[in-house]
Amino acid sequence: MASAARRGPGSVVVTGAAVLSAFGEGVGPLLAATLDGTPAFAPVRRFGVAGRRAAHAAAHPGAPVLAEELTRMVGQACDQAGLSAAQRADCPLHLAVHGDPDLPRVPEEDRPAHGSDAFADTVARRSGLSGASRAYTSACVASSTAVADAAALIARGRADRIVVAAGYLVDADQFAVFDAGRALARDGRVRPFSAGRSGLLLGDAVVAVVVESAASAARRRARPLARLAGWGRAGDAHHVCRPRPDGAGLARAITDALHRARLRPEEIGYVNAHGSGSPAGDTAESAALHRAFGDSARTVPVSSTKAVHGQALEAGALLELVVTMSALSAGKLPVNAGYLGPDPSCPLGLILDRPADAGSAYGLSLTMAFGGANTALLVGTP
Repeated sequence: MASAARRGPGSVVVTGAAVLSAFGEGVGPLLAATLDGTPAFAPVRRFGVAGRRAAHAAAHPGAPVLAEELTRMVGQACDQAGLSAAQRADCPLHLAVHGDPDLPRVPEEDRPAHGSDAFADTVARRSGLSGASRAYTSACVASSTAVADAAALIARGRADRIVVAAGYLVDADQFAVFDAGRALARDGRVRPFSAGRSGLLLGDAVVAVVVESAASAARRRARPLARLAGWGRAGDAHHVCRPRPDGAGLARAITDALHRARLRPEEIGYVNAHGSGSPAGDTAESAALHRAFGDSARTVPVSSTKAVHGQALEAGALLELVVTMSALSAGKLPVNAGYLGPDPSCPLGLILDRPADAGSAYGLSLTMAFGGANTALLVGTP
């Protein structure tokens, strides 16, 4: 049983959420695509890919500008949460980004003004938030770490509410890095936990959520979208880019999230897995679920929505948290798209062919990152 001091004295909820993805603006189109298993991958048009091994990504049409889209999504999330201008002005920002997109191409003397912290300050100022901002750049766990930090501060009474935002727009530099590392799927599809899987594909995501104490939301008569019931983080430092094969670090993160939420594994009704579609990563994640869930690992419904919206790097965990929240609220669970057939190294209860009915109020959203960082966010219906 978790102690009150460790878990924190107060409940934490999400009262606003906004998303821009390859499916357009809003949670609705994104959720519909994940439920149907309809991927957004298409040949890249945003920049040239001649000479690359892979040529596909899940990109929003046009030429979105990251700072502008972050400001819009923060505004929409705050609007949904019903925050006044004065309440926004007291609200800190936790921003997960790969960095200021302009940084690589500005003169060296101007680079201090284009660091991640300065970029976070700019987004906060444009959004009418307080000057208290934090930048998170820790690869795929950046935005889930930002959520966990926000939840811990709020649960312990050190903040009433915090806006967590994250953004990544598929760019030529990161595409080239992942392609050179032979991490991208050459067949244009992501196939999590499937036989024949060959890698990940990148995708756009700009996301913002308002994380708030349940007491604060109740005082404002704000309707929670979800509860943040638990969170866990763990590192294994196994390798700079390969996951630890036995999944011990991710298993610890899952167990800690369950501990904070005072829940047993069999009470979890859905796992939105990291499931990047890489051979080693999916196998390690499956091992982690078996370590953390025991016999329940073969029956708990599992899917990776990256098969639909792609890998959004620093923004991916927040995008998948919103998908998990929305799916639980809708009572339907996304399919594990791109599946070709079973892989004996991934014996999981995958959701195949059609959405599953939600059989529990609780779901886990899992993330793994380079360097052995692992996070688990546990959400429940309000």
